[in-house]
Amino acid sequence: MKRRVYLDHLSGTPLAPEVREAMRPFFLEHHHRLAAREAIATAREQCAQLIGSIPEEILFTSSGTEANNLAIKGTAFAQRERGNHIVLSNIEHPAIEQSVAWLEENGFTATHVPVDAEGFISPNAIAEAITDQTILIATHHASHDLGTLQNITAIGAIAAERVIPFLVDATASGGWLPINVHTANIALLTLAPHRFGGPQGVGVLYHNRRCPLAPIIHGGAQEDGFRAGTENLAAIVGAGAAAALPPIDVTALQRQLHEGLLKTIEPVRLNGAALGAGRLPSHLNYSIEGIEGEGLALALDLQGIAIASGAACVTKNLAVPPALTAIGLDAASAKGNVLLSLGRDTTAADIDHVLELIPKQVEKLRSLSPAWDA
Repeated sequence: MKRRVYLDHLSGTPLAPEVREAMRPFFLEHHHRLAAREAIATAREQCAQLIGSIPEEILFTSSGTEANNLAIKGTAFAQRERGNHIVLSNIEHPAIEQSVAWLEENGFTATHVPVDAEGFISPNAIAEAITDQTILIATHHASHDLGTLQNITAIGAIAAERVIPFLVDATASGGWLPINVHTANIALLTLAPHRFGGPQGVGVLYHNRRCPLAPIIHGGAQEDGFRAGTENLAAIVGAGAAAALPPIDVTALQRQLHEGLLKTIEPVRLNGAALGAGRLPSHLNYSIEGIEGEGLALALDLQGIAIASGAACVTKNLAVPPALTAIGLDAASAKGNVLLSLGRDTTAADIDHVLELIPKQVEKLRSLSPAWDA
């Protein structure tokens, strides 16, 4: 029987046992209104504690994607009389990038700030992009594709000084790294519980009550009037339980995997920031010369190893991830891209097994490539 190892936690993590148990009663029996309200209130408090907020500033949506849509579009519509300009980086998650693109088709403007060769956004570049019409600054905390961590405290200070709402997409880093919305002057922050042991079907939006926000889904008064629709009670309970999970440290496993790959595969390039304070500890992105990333992902899948290739969250799209183009990779290096993401269930034995299989599959794929032989 093949040993199965899951290293695609950015696509979604397995449901943590504690979360499954918290959700179980809400699958087995119907909860009346008061019990349901109490369960949602508990989940709201758990999510608030994760980011240094208060329960009244936590909104539940159907996903991190919807949370980002509500944050972007809702803030833009609520401030139309003040201005129409948005500042963001050129490597944002599609939920932010496409929301802004849609706004640009409807009378808004945007400045896309470029990143450097490791995927870092310069806070000074953010400041220079601001105009008297700027109504929102939107950046990610951790890049889904590169794993690079942004200096959200410095960017938040700029936003606070200019009195501009600051949105942080923490759907890759939430539940993995400490975030305090008040310390970083964050007005809006999004979380995706399915990336830190929670269920799919729920997203979290922190909304500072002083930040203007208009609903984009209408038809009910749920979520304080900001998000109409019957709540997914079991998923919301699971989101709270996931937020309350004790933190884990996978930096040793990340280093074990990284150093093992560098020793056994050559040439290989780490994309994004170096390991350490500038990188998400669960994330590794490589370009491996002489192969296509999708081919390696499929070959490993047949061996019981799950990894990703291409853009995180858009694995069905074989196009080169924009983040890799933004940091200057050529087409060949970008197509040789693979993404490995660790989780709560990853073990040192898993890493050893992966390090035994990946070099063999790379060698096999290269042996089939006339270009590599040449």
